[in-house]
Amino acid sequence: MNTLYWILSILLIFSLIVGVIRIVIGPTKADRMLSAQLFGTVGVAILLLHSAFTQNWMLLDVALILALLASITVIAFVKLGETKK
Repeated sequence: MNTLYWILSILLIFSLIVGVIRIVIGPTKADRMLSAQLFGTVGVAILLLHSAFTQNWMLLDVALILALLASITVIAFVKLGETKK
């Protein structure tokens, strides 16, 4: 089971690296914002894996707060991107 956690963690970190590349070469602000949203999602996934691996269940609360903050940033981005009529 430890091997599975390590493999999943490495895949998630690889996903973050791809997200950083997308932020650097992203042609639009939306691409960059979606990559930043990826950071929040992958951060939640890594926290959930780490809490299951170490059986530190308080990390689940931290993951929940991070997920809420990530969704609020997307809402703020959409509100700022609306055109005025």
